[in-house]
Amino acid sequence: QVQLVESGGGLVQAGDSLRLSCAASGGTFSRYVMAWFRQAPGKEREFVGDISSTGSSTTYADSVKGRFTIVRDNAKNTVYLQMNSLSTEDTAVYYCAAGWAIGRARRAYDYWGQGTQVTVSS
Repeated sequence: QVQLVESGGGLVQAGDSLRLSCAASGGTFSRYVMAWFRQAPGKEREFVGDISSTGSSTTYADSVKGRFTIVRDNAKNTVYLQMNSLSTEDTAVYYCAAGWAIGRARRAYDYWGQGTQVTVSS
């Protein structure tokens, strides 16, 4: 059983950067694929990006490609989401998730954090 705790959310202005963290405990972090999802008010939870267990491979949604970067530190059991050039459309609750295989679907991931709010003002 893996527990995931996100942090780093907040209120920023358009064009700013923000880094989210997701700390894992209770499992062998280095074995899991990790992903970030987000959910805006009134919308479905959507895939943001994922990273392989070793960190050698990442995938991003088209909407964030070139602006967001996912990295992980297996020694610290933590995965990060670096978000640059934020826009108001990035406002959402951001969730990290852990699973056994790469995938963009929510069902690919077995463990979820509680989420952290990111609000981007214009």
